[in-house]
Amino acid sequence: MIRKGAFRVARGVPLLWQHNGAPVGEIEWIGEDSRGLRVIGSIREPGLAAAVRRGAVNGLSFGYLVRAAKAGRHRELLQVELKEVSLGGGALNVACAAWHADFAARAAALG
Repeated sequence: MIRKGAFRVARGVPLLWQHNGAPVGEIEWIGEDSRGLRVIGSIREPGLAAAVRRGAVNGLSFGYLVRAAKAGRHRELLQVELKEVSLGGGALNVACAAWHADFAARAAALG
């Protein structure tokens, strides 16, 4: 479980496709809100932007390094360093989703 306030965001966090390869877009804003990590970005790849608009790509995931954790029945991540954010075909956690409004408006401008 990642605790509120745990995210440490470095500059230049890349937006990737399924945690691999060259960046597929830019992250315009990233930070925590009342629901968790919020990412607003634009997608450079027209086919991927279209897939987000159609809802075929709706997963959002992130890679991180644990900087501080608390052991217990459930491991609590108290401080994590965000390394990358990735779009994907579906998220393991349904709360982690690419919301069409956040990506589609910017993707439409690029596509």
